[in-house]
Amino acid sequence: MPVLTMRLKRHTDGAVSLSGTRRDGSVTWQRLEGATAMVMPLHDLTHYAVETTLGFSGGFYGLLAEGWAIQDFAKPWPRGPIPDEAREVELIVGFLDAERREGVTWSEAEFAHHAALFIEAARARGKAVPDGVRLPTTAELVQVRAVRDDLLACWAAVEPGGELVREFRAGD
Repeated sequence: MPVLTMRLKRHTDGAVSLSGTRRDGSVTWQRLEGATAMVMPLHDLTHYAVETTLGFSGGFYGLLAEGWAIQDFAKPWPRGPIPDEAREVELIVGFLDAERREGVTWSEAEFAHHAALFIEAARARGKAVPDGVRLPTTAELVQVRAVRDDLLACWAAVEPGGELVREFRAGD
């Protein structure tokens, strides 16, 4: 049985809904409209690719499976600071999003270089950055990008009124 069933629904009015149904039947969801409806599904699918391919259990989907609400990941931060593993995942997802937007593919070394610059800048601004961030290897990057690209193609094929459904199992 999946730990979380993730659904992205494309509404006929252009909005998108993301929902997660947990093993116990409880649901967290969010409706996205306008520019957010165009950007966030791609980001959330990249999360799915990173977390499932690299075996993270405490990223966005893992926390949703544990009972976090989607709204817990934004101000006013009702659950407090995002856990280290979730921040680590967000860093990787953010870099993959940047690659996709810029139409580039970074090597493992370039990925690590960008991460080091980001971490240094974040710490200089007093932001919490996890120690020992685990960055993907070249082989892992290839695999994550392939999974992400397949998910994005599946999402692009979803017609208005349709949905994309995937199962998430923590640590898979």
